[in-house]
Amino acid sequence: MLDKYITPVIKPLLTPVVALIHKRGITPDQLTVAGFLIGLLAVPLIAYEMWYAALAAIALNRILDGLDGALARYANLSSSAGGFLDITLDFLFYAAIPLGFILANPEQNAIAGAVLLATFIGTGSSFLAFAIAAEKFKLDKPQFKYKSFYYLNGLTEGTETIALFIAFCIWPQHFTIMASIFATACAITIFTRIHGGYNTLKRQEADEVTQANE
Repeated sequence: MLDKYITPVIKPLLTPVVALIHKRGITPDQLTVAGFLIGLLAVPLIAYEMWYAALAAIALNRILDGLDGALARYANLSSSAGGFLDITLDFLFYAAIPLGFILANPEQNAIAGAVLLATFIGTGSSFLAFAIAAEKFKLDKPQFKYKSFYYLNGLTEGTETIALFIAFCIWPQHFTIMASIFATACAITIFTRIHGGYNTLKRQEADEVTQANE
């Protein structure tokens, strides 16, 4: 929900850093993989209740995630392969953080964490499934023209998810309630994406049939 507002503010701030990284010969894919590995460090840190160290790993992961795409555009290296790698590792990272909290306190966090992971699967699958169909119909990406593929909006997107992870690390004792509330928001996102995506694609198919009969 907030991604379309936050991204235009952040993009100009990354340009000087991106230029420096480019001069050092670092590639976007290297940044993507490095960011993912750093993000995974948050899992054992959370499991051992090292909350602020985990928060630092999450923050660094997100910074590198912003830089890899910016570097790809700056260096004219944007590609479907890079976009695939980026989104795949992003979703793995998103799933890993709740797992860390489940490991930290299985008795208290297991059920809420499992429900949150289930809704993450729903938001991720609806997002990616629509992106595949959107590519087939060559749908425009008015809000995210710089992305490798179509981004279907929702109530819970990257910005909201990272805000949740930060809140988890600051107030880990409230993981259960926060995870439950966010899972509910994810369920709303799943419904709206399925409903909106289905109807959008039905209209596209109907338009193609109409054009073919003219």
